[in-house]
Amino acid sequence: MMAVHQESTPDLHLETLQTLSQLMLAQAQEVIAYKCIRDGMKDSMVAKVCSQCEELFMDTMRSLQKEHLRIILDRDWTTAVQAKQQTFRGLTQYYQAQVCRANKAVGEEIARLQIAAELLKTMREGSPVYELGAKAARQLAAAIRDNDFIYHERIPDARSLEPVPRAPVAQALPLQDRWSPKHKDLFEKLVPMPVHQAMQASSARRADIVNAEINKLREATQLLNSILASLNLPACIETEGSGGAGLPESIRSKAAAVRAEGGLPALQRLMAELPELLQRNREILTEAERMLREEAEADAALRAQFGARWTRTESDKLTEAIRANASKYSQIIDGAVRADAIVQQKFQQHKDNIELLSRSDGEIDAGVPNAPAPTGGDGDIIRNLRNLMTTVEEIKSERDSIESELKSATIDLREKFLSALAADGAVDEPAISAGALGAALAPLQRRAKESLERQETLAGELQKSHAALMESRGGASNRDEVLGKLCAAYDAYQDLTGNLKEGVKFYNDLTQLLVAFQNKVSDFCFARKTEKDELLKDLTQEASRSAQRPAPAPPQHYQDAVNEPVVAKKDPPPRPPPPSAGPAAPPAAAAAAPTALPYPQQPQGMPIPYGVPASPYPVYAPMPALYNPYATLPYPHHSRVPPGAPYQPYQYPQHPAGYPQPPPAGYNPYQQH
Repeated sequence: MMAVHQESTPDLHLETLQTLSQLMLAQAQEVIAYKCIRDGMKDSMVAKVCSQCEELFMDTMRSLQKEHLRIILDRDWTTAVQAKQQTFRGLTQYYQAQVCRANKAVGEEIARLQIAAELLKTMREGSPVYELGAKAARQLAAAIRDNDFIYHERIPDARSLEPVPRAPVAQALPLQDRWSPKHKDLFEKLVPMPVHQAMQASSARRADIVNAEINKLREATQLLNSILASLNLPACIETEGSGGAGLPESIRSKAAAVRAEGGLPALQRLMAELPELLQRNREILTEAERMLREEAEADAALRAQFGARWTRTESDKLTEAIRANASKYSQIIDGAVRADAIVQQKFQQHKDNIELLSRSDGEIDAGVPNAPAPTGGDGDIIRNLRNLMTTVEEIKSERDSIESELKSATIDLREKFLSALAADGAVDEPAISAGALGAALAPLQRRAKESLERQETLAGELQKSHAALMESRGGASNRDEVLGKLCAAYDAYQDLTGNLKEGVKFYNDLTQLLVAFQNKVSDFCFARKTEKDELLKDLTQEASRSAQRPAPAPPQHYQDAVNEPVVAKKDPPPRPPPPSAGPAAPPAAAAAAPTALPYPQQPQGMPIPYGVPASPYPVYAPMPALYNPYATLPYPHHSRVPPGAPYQPYQYPQHPAGYPQPPPAGYNPYQQH
């Protein structure tokens, strides 16, 4: 209890837990007792087991009768435990009577059967001991008859009977740290709030670093593919059919891969899913923003209406973290929209060539011009280009491995954060995260940098060797241009397929996060509405009580003038002052003074508004892990694509209905007629 640092709930009090432990132990002994009865064990053993069960239920009943347990537990608990205690006392006496019968102790047998028959006669039909109650009554009648005619033994008093020995078969075991090595500790990952916040911030930092490195690798790969497509590699160095006709093997394999993945129709199906997913996410975020906006407008209107009497905390102070997260989600959606535009443009550019790759080899061959007759003499250049293409494949394979390792890199800073919290009382998350993340990701970052440097050298050699090849052949032909477009279309198809699948997963993951965010906003707005209704109710009741105050008494000189007999015409008595100048303040003026609310500003039992606790860490809106919204370097012609317009949430019209107005000065809804 000392580790909780707060008052525990009644169900976790030590006495409550001890009582529950006693009840479970008695129930375990009860199961063993019924097992002994069913298996037909010796009467002496059954009597001892039932005697122990009676004792355990007696201890449990004493604990249940304590004052604090009678408050939190239903009284049926005590009734049920008391019934079980009496049942097992009757069973103990019954089976001990069987032992006395075997020992020819008729008097003691009758005394014990009398107790057993009395306690077991109330058993309901269907109970495990119902038949034993009837059997005890029959045996008692037979034993009394035999004693009256044969034995004539004295029947001892029930209080003088020897207690039956007890057999404690069920025993409480000591608690174990973990019940089974196969089961995980549910509280193993439970950490203090500062450590939890630091771990979230550290996870966001790691995701940013990993995404940045993956972006660099993907951009470099995109650039390398665009260079190869512009140079028509490796198609221009592959052995062609006789007379310069026929498709290169690389084009055939690429066309087969496109057809195996579904071709153009599969790509179009994926693209058709994005607008619907985007619209769904926008609607969820817009609805959350609308609820926040309406709650803030209602609070501002009531604050302006009641002035200082509206003592509730301002919405802007409570929703700072919520609005920051909403802005973060809006930026995420805007980035995805711009990525969708890039994907759409890339698709439109390569659509015709992707469709051509989706056809059969014969149709592709018919759409590719024949190459001019080879001149020979360029064998060394072609061998050099083939070696360079092998290096290209090695670099791509290495980058795939680096990207996979970056995504799977897990860095657990929990112990470091806990140690820092225990030593300094605070967690320096930026310093700890920077050192740990740098040490863990530095080898992968170094490999990625070396890969980028190798690509710069490789790109220069490719362009130089290709220029020499084109010079030996007398320049590029129409066939080279068409094959280059097909190579670029294949690369675009692979990129688009990966981007679209990643985009669909991103939107689906974002939907779950936005739904959770909307639920938090809804809980906050509901809590604020409940608080608003309670405050409005109190203010309305206060105004009603103020309106029921009696009218001020007229001045004494006015009463004298009224009661004085009329003997001569005199000047009219002075008119009474208006109510505003009288000794009693009007209801409106009295209500304007600040009053203490009859309930705390944070009512008990209501949800705590999301984002109230100040956090020393930056606000990170959760987003799908390791998502990189198509952040690959576009082709050179994509650099002219204007950025997408930022999303403007729909402005809902103001609600026409106004809020309750205070009663006019002097208004009394209970006029005397």
